[in-house]
Parts: sequence; structure tokens; C-alpha cells
Amino acid sequence: MSARPLLVRCGAFGDMVLVTPLIRFLAARYGQPVDVVSSGGWTPPLLQHEPAVGHLQLVTSRNTPYLLCPSQWALVRWLRARGRGPVYLCDADAEMAALLRRAGIADEDIVGRLPSDAVVDGQQQLWPDRWLRMGARNPAKPYPALDIDPAPFRLPALAVGEEDRRALAAWRAIHGLQGPLVLFQPGNKRTHKRGTVATRQHPKHWPPERWAAVARAVWARLPDAQVVLCGSEGEHAVLEEIRAAADGDPRLHNLAGDLPIPRLLALLEVAHSMVSVDTGPAHAAAALGCPLVVLFGNASPAMWRPLGPGHVHCLGGENGEQSQARDVPAEAVIAAWQELADAVAERGRAAVPG
Repeated sequence: MSARPLLVRCGAFGDMVLVTPLIRFLAARYGQPVDVVSSGGWTPPLLQHEPAVGHLQLVTSRNTPYLLCPSQWALVRWLRARGRGPVYLCDADAEMAALLRRAGIADEDIVGRLPSDAVVDGQQQLWPDRWLRMGARNPAKPYPALDIDPAPFRLPALAVGEEDRRALAAWRAIHGLQGPLVLFQPGNKRTHKRGTVATRQHPKHWPPERWAAVARAVWARLPDAQVVLCGSEGEHAVLEEIRAAADGDPRLHNLAGDLPIPRLLALLEVAHSMVSVDTGPAHAAAALGCPLVVLFGNASPAMWRPLGPGHVHCLGGENGEQSQARDVPAEAVIAAWQELADAVAERGRAAVPG
């Protein structure tokens, strides 16, 4: 078999968005699609329309003992059958390393992360930049690869299928979501594990009345805007708190659990803008060019700031581990969103002929 590149990244939603620059860069360097080993039900719909992705092999768990995990058996069988090639190992855990050894992956085929990828000239590097530094290296065993400039691949990118665009248009008509769409993403994967109590204690929690204040500012600027509260089914009650704080305005829609990933990506592609805590959908929004305001808790924007072709404003995170999203006042978020709205309006004027 040909020496097709393999990328190993078992990450959360946002992690998989952030690794798309490396996937596209490796496909360009090796001249063929990149096979991907990953995990999570979000990964196939995120990557299904990406032409740089070849075969996608999922493993349900790396921590389950091997004899009890059929997806690990399938992974090992597939790796043995696919033959040798360059392997870019983004995951540093011992469990994945053990699975690769079990499959007979040679150390001389593997390129892994280095400390020098994370900090350059004393500056913390964003994840896409770290991955591209790793992707520019070759394994010890030589495989044919081009030496190309990684800079054009720096921005994460996601592809939306035409069928998903058509399905979104029909769904919008059903829900009466005409006019400009402004998306709010108040939750993240860790926020609601134990209900609203955990939400209020979490460093990424932003109070409902502040979300409501931003919604009112949106309507003051765009009276016909529909504000969409995005989230998982388990976040429905949390989003209802925001609707109550906004006095149940009919232009505010709680769509928790009604946004599977293909629909969410198509929605992000056409939305006017998004306000979000630091979480996976924010990275997807940036990758799709949706103008974005992001509120950070105790994660560092220097490492986790979303990147994309559109405008991105990051607020919070200045105090390291002590930072809380609730440290960011509503006025700062409103001002940042107003800047986005100005940029969107200017872009619209520039697109008008004459």
C-alpha cells in the first residue's frame, strides 16, 4: 500500500476543529488524503465533507481494557492492514501509544509533539500553530513529502454540505427564523454535568441577565434579528433561564437539542454573528467565518483563541487560573458585538455594486 499519512487525534469538538489546519497541511505535503484516528460522535459530522480526510477510524475508549473494547480491536486490525506510512501522533497519552505498538506501528514512522512546538521565542503558541510546526517535521524513516510553507494552512476550516444547506433552509422556515440570526452559546461540555448548580460554579458561567442584556442590545441595533440559544438537550433548562431573563421575548429561541452538528455548521455559515463562551462551537464559528465574541474563563486565550477568516473578539482570561467569565461585564460584550455588527454592515455595503 502507498505511504498515506495518518493523523491520530482523539479530541473534543473544539480540538477537532483546531486540528483541521494540520490535516490539510499534511494532505498537501504528502499529495493524498490523510487517514484519521479519532473518537467521539462529533468527529464524523465535523469532517465528513473535508476532502483532505481519507479514512476515519473511531475508537470509543482508550482507557477501557483492550479485551473489553471492540473498537480497539477494530482499530488495531485496521492499522495492521493499512501498511506503513508517516504517523502524526497528536495525542500524548500512554493508552494510545500502547494501541499503536499493539498494531505494530514503528517508532521511526511516528512524529510527535515537542515542547518547542508550544512556546516560540518565549511566546505561547495557539494550537493550530503548534500543529503546523509538528506537521512540518518528517519521521525518521523517509517518506516522499513536499517541503511547503505552512502559513496558508494556518486558519481552521470546516466544509458544509449542500444537502445540509438545503435542510437548514427548510428548518428555518418551520421555526420562523427569518431575518438576521444572532447565535448565543452559553454552555460547554463541562458546564452542565450536575445541572444548574454546576453551571453557576463553573468558570465559564455567565449570568442569564447578562445574556438577556446582550439580546436587548442586538434588538436595539437589529429589531428583526432572531436570537438563537444554542446548546445540547441537557442545557434546555439553563437556556430557559436566559429566556426568562429576557421576559420571554418571542425573538429569542431556545433550540437546545435541536442543533445536530450538520445543522449547526450550516447555521454558523449563514449567521449574522455569535456570542459564545470558550467552547467547541465557538471554534467552529470562527472556522466558518461567523463574526464572533468569545468569553473566556480560566483558559488562556493565548492558547485557545479561535481562529478563522472573520472577526473574532476575545474577552476575559487575563488572570489565568483565577479568571472567571463572570468577570466580563455585559457592557464589554455589547461593545464587542457592536464592533462586529459594524464590520458586518461595512462588508454588506462593500458587496453592493456601485
